[in-house]
Amino acid sequence: MKTAFQQNINIRNKRASFDYEFIEKFVAGIVLLGTEIKSIRLGKVSMNDAYCHFVSGEMLIKNLSISAYDFGTCNNHEVLRERVLLLNRKELNRMERKVKENGLTIIPVRLFLNDKGLVKVEVALAKGKHTYDKRQSLKDKDAKREMDRHEKY
Repeated sequence: MKTAFQQNINIRNKRASFDYEFIEKFVAGIVLLGTEIKSIRLGKVSMNDAYCHFVSGEMLIKNLSISAYDFGTCNNHEVLRERVLLLNRKELNRMERKVKENGLTIIPVRLFLNDKGLVKVEVALAKGKHTYDKRQSLKDKDAKREMDRHEKY
């Protein structure tokens, strides 16, 4: 049973699945300020152009836009500040190794609230798609839509 503070917050990065092929997904915690969590609960988040990178062994998320809280004071947060992601050391080392060796990138795919009311970010190791791969995914999507349409009737 959900309490009053738990809502269905599920913000997706729709552009990422079009531009990248996901290889492996991880769920990470994120370090936030008080006004940031309030803005997230209002759904004022944009994940366009967001990506992750490593700085001195920590994974940071960059260009994740969390709008300023409307009822905040002068102590409101910066909209585009870098935020630390929380993962196990084994996962961090593995991801950093794959990024360096294979030229992969780490993209945030989804931001959601878990059962305890904590904000989590689903990140994916991804490989960029070429234009012909994008056309193929559009063809597959259209074919699936046509099949679903025919199954209805």
